[in-house]
Amino acid sequence: MDLLDYAREREQEKNAPLARRMRPRNLDEFVGQEHILGPGKMLRRAISADRLSSLIFFGPTGCGKTALAEVIALTTRSSFKRINAVTAGVAQIREVVEEAREQLGMHGQKTILFVDEIHRFNKSQQDALLPYVEDGLICLIGATTENPYVEVNSALISRSIIYRLLPLNAKDVHRVLDNALKDRIRGYGALDIQLTPEAARHLVFMADGDARKALNALEIAVLTSEPDSQGRLQISLDAAEESIQRKAVLYDKKGDNHYDVISAFIKSMRASRPDAALHYLARMLEAGEDPRFICRRMMIFASEDVGLADPQALNVATAADYALKNLGMPEAQFSLSEACLYLSRAPKSNACKTAILDATADIRAKAYGDVPPYLQDKSFKRPPVVEGDPTAEEPYLYPPNHNYQTGQEYMPEGLEGRVYYRQNLSEEG
Repeated sequence: MDLLDYAREREQEKNAPLARRMRPRNLDEFVGQEHILGPGKMLRRAISADRLSSLIFFGPTGCGKTALAEVIALTTRSSFKRINAVTAGVAQIREVVEEAREQLGMHGQKTILFVDEIHRFNKSQQDALLPYVEDGLICLIGATTENPYVEVNSALISRSIIYRLLPLNAKDVHRVLDNALKDRIRGYGALDIQLTPEAARHLVFMADGDARKALNALEIAVLTSEPDSQGRLQISLDAAEESIQRKAVLYDKKGDNHYDVISAFIKSMRASRPDAALHYLARMLEAGEDPRFICRRMMIFASEDVGLADPQALNVATAADYALKNLGMPEAQFSLSEACLYLSRAPKSNACKTAILDATADIRAKAYGDVPPYLQDKSFKRPPVVEGDPTAEEPYLYPPNHNYQTGQEYMPEGLEGRVYYRQNLSEEG
């Protein structure tokens, strides 16, 4: 790199978005993901010792997948190459492979290849990587927002360690904002900025665990706010709302109000009050609640509270979740509304819930016996039947041949006649 390239790179870095400038430079600056990067954790030890195997980072946007890869780039002694699966093809993969061979042959230096959005690679592109990952020429680090067990070739999965990164919690997002406000070189530490507590809470809440979203909103608020006569720039709740284009609603997603509203939503559907259920649904959506969370609760409700009184309820709730994944918001709000109304108006039965809970309670109390011999699998050898044991000698009676009335006991010994499923009145046709 000559002086002109260096100057250009420095200028680009200075004018980069705040979220880009504030990316961590080492593990100590990395915020969140304590479950994989906390003191003593295997991944932290591997990065610190520069002894990495192939990895795939899986998690939502803004949780630190790319930031973690860049920390590795800054700490490793290996040659670090980066490509984006959206724009890269097999030709670029081959270029990286040739450079990796050269680095290993001439300098004894291994190569780490970071593939951002690896799920965007098609099968042939993923296959092109496989032999070089397998023979150790390349140490692969992939990042994806999609489930790698579905979107990444099983051969690559089997040669990689999968690390799931979680959305940042509120405390972590607060820390990210504080770091940006205090850093004098990369952030706004050289300015006199006061972020009011109400504004900070709103930015954290609306960021929904996404550090990039929080920093982008802070940057917009700073750039569009005017300092007062003393040169102090105060970011109020109004400025925070404008910067993220969403008004604050009385709903604390991480606090008691979150649980109060979702509880009221469920109880309104259980009581067959569609208008109240719709109110709480709209309240959650307007406040920025994750619609996937709402879908999960409706799917649970469909089996727990509607059950066999209307088996179609689970299909409707599941279809709303499918619509959300394929349509996204705001269009999927209509599908969520449909599911909410259907579940509210459906007949109710908690028989499915009580049945599995009662059966599980017996299992946990060790109230179970041997499977009756005539129900056991006959495809492998068993000890010989004890002569004179009438139960052991009894053949299995095929129900269709006996008008489904065999008279045989199906429960294990000691649980004969046990009843778990009790039909509700609402289930009767």
